[in-house]
Amino acid sequence: MKAVRYLLIAIVAIIMLAVVAIAIAMAVINPNDYKPQIEKAVEDQTNLDLVLEGDIGWSFIPLGLELNNVEAKLEGDRFVALEQLVAQIDFWSLITLSPQVDTFVLSGLDANLEVNEQGQGNWTRIMPEPTDTGETSTGDSKPAQPAETAAPDSGGEPLNFNVDSVEISNAQVHYTDRSTGQAVTLDNFTLTASDITLGSEFPLDLSFRVETAKPQFEVDGTISARLAANEALNEFAVSGLSAVFDMNGEPFGGKSVTAELAGSASANLENETAAISNFSASLANLSVNTDLQVSGFGDKPALKGQLEVGEFSLKQLLDNLGQPAVETSDPDVLSALAFSTNIGGPAGQVELSDLTLKLDDTTFNGSGSYTLANSGVVFRLQGDKLNADRYLPPKAEGETEDGANTEAGSGGSTSETTSAQAAPESDLLPLETLRTLALDIDFGLAELIVSNLTIKDIKASTTADKGLIKVDEFSGKLYEGGFGAQVTLDARTDNPKWKVGSDVTNVQTLPLLTDLAEVDMLSGGANLKVNLTTTGNRVSVLRDKADGQISFNLAKGEFRKMNLTRMACQGIALVNQESLSTQDWGTTTPFNDMRGTLQINGNTLKNTDLVAALAGMKLEGDGTIDLKQSLMDYEAGLRIVGEIHRDEACRVTEVVENVVIPVECRGNFAEDPAGLCSFDGSRFRDTLKTIAANAAKAKAKEEVDKAKTKAKEKVEEKLQEKLGDKLKGLFN
Repeated sequence: MKAVRYLLIAIVAIIMLAVVAIAIAMAVINPNDYKPQIEKAVEDQTNLDLVLEGDIGWSFIPLGLELNNVEAKLEGDRFVALEQLVAQIDFWSLITLSPQVDTFVLSGLDANLEVNEQGQGNWTRIMPEPTDTGETSTGDSKPAQPAETAAPDSGGEPLNFNVDSVEISNAQVHYTDRSTGQAVTLDNFTLTASDITLGSEFPLDLSFRVETAKPQFEVDGTISARLAANEALNEFAVSGLSAVFDMNGEPFGGKSVTAELAGSASANLENETAAISNFSASLANLSVNTDLQVSGFGDKPALKGQLEVGEFSLKQLLDNLGQPAVETSDPDVLSALAFSTNIGGPAGQVELSDLTLKLDDTTFNGSGSYTLANSGVVFRLQGDKLNADRYLPPKAEGETEDGANTEAGSGGSTSETTSAQAAPESDLLPLETLRTLALDIDFGLAELIVSNLTIKDIKASTTADKGLIKVDEFSGKLYEGGFGAQVTLDARTDNPKWKVGSDVTNVQTLPLLTDLAEVDMLSGGANLKVNLTTTGNRVSVLRDKADGQISFNLAKGEFRKMNLTRMACQGIALVNQESLSTQDWGTTTPFNDMRGTLQINGNTLKNTDLVAALAGMKLEGDGTIDLKQSLMDYEAGLRIVGEIHRDEACRVTEVVENVVIPVECRGNFAEDPAGLCSFDGSRFRDTLKTIAANAAKAKAKEEVDKAKTKAKEKVEEKLQEKLGDKLKGLFN
């Protein structure tokens, strides 16, 4: 026991002697006397010129070092400078082998980082270039053995780290890149923290200002929070976060914008878990709130939480951010947007449930998922009512419903037309992006108004897999009828292939054309069947390569703003060599079951079998439609098959029965659809030939009938004579 006691006394005595020795050394030695040696040592080992203008001081309790007015120059220019550096460690904590930083103060740091025109940073020139010693290795030399590194001791004691106070003030860093012209300045940087102890929370306050030259941009930021880390440094937490950033500059059109962050967060590196609680972020009038938990930091994390974007006005947000306004036909739209969803799903998959998206007075509900392994997206979304026309750009002054310019003279200046024609055509779809898509989307909308059309019960189902995109269903109800379509796009090659199939059933054409283009020239229940294929990735190529067929029929309809009966009667009156007495012919022509087939060959639609049943007539025709130039070239005929009108001059005789009254429909159907069709006098010669033939037949028949009548009369006379003689003899 005495030996142990003597040993402890000896250890304490040695420590006390060391303490006394250090105290005497610090009291006797003046570090300022060694400034020249310190400056020379730095200059010998680096390319820096160190200037120690201020005093160097040290203290015993607490044990610390103080530097004042220090500057380092690189190639004659200031590289870094500081006004004061104070670093103090509690002396007695060193004695107890639990070091505790008493104070760390850094004031007036000024650093200048610069990249020259060749892209080299000045910090890379701090150390001198290595010199070639001229030594060469020989065959007898042994390769250098790597230094042994101590294996990390996973079972070591937790770190005991304590800092009483940290203060950084008035720090600034200047960064200049002469190769790009960019300049970034960080100044007014201030950081304070106290009572920093592992295993306990400590406060942190931070403020700064950042300015950039390209673009011209400034941000003043303040951050306040309480931080915590465990002694093993594998668990961290942030609570009471409050961050405010005031920004202005070119990105915001010169306006000032404020962004804020608040909430709490934690992470456990050992368990691979993290959480964000009561987190909110705001930018101008946009705010986002979320609570989120993450399990697993690898390639298959599992998420659980909620996300909400509060209702906001997009137009007001753009105005607040100094961005150009979105011009819409209805100035009141984009004023109430919101989004909310629950987040969950198994590991490696993010699932959205109870998803709600609000766009003004339209609400979408649904669900979705995203798979990290293949970037697969699945969405199910159902909306109520959307008027898309409200979101279209407003019409320019003098612009009609279909976008044409109605100003006197033309539809635009020559320079505008030339510019539009000279503009190069771009690809329609990003093929490389399409090949990466993995989609399964079902979309529904109760009612959609677009281009003034009202479509109801819209259903759309789309899948995409490695460049093969299929619209398996696109259907809806439209003007007392319905439509359905299927589209396949094979984008697996650089020359994508398209296949389109569509069915339209009993869609009423009059309200459709009226609402779509203010054209009321045709009515009836339309039935269409479209089969089309094409290739390419530009609109012009798609139109040129189009191939397919459109079959159609309209039941119980009428041509409006044209009276085909009047056209036919004009021809009949000419044949009868009389004049029409009827003045009011009306402006429509009813028909039954108009049908035909359009063969698609690039931009040209060709029809050879147009047939329609009219009152006393049969419409027959063929022709072409040039979609590229919006031109129609049709020759139709009205075949007389019965009485067509009560006008005496329009009476149907055997001379005109079954003849064809020619009608032509030619012109630009985009400009004057009502004035396309008229009586075709050039082809009336053929009609006259038929009429002449009919007249000859009628004359021949008349002569035959007369001969038959005379022969019959003679037979009857002879028979009567013979019978008369016999009858006389009989009665006598």
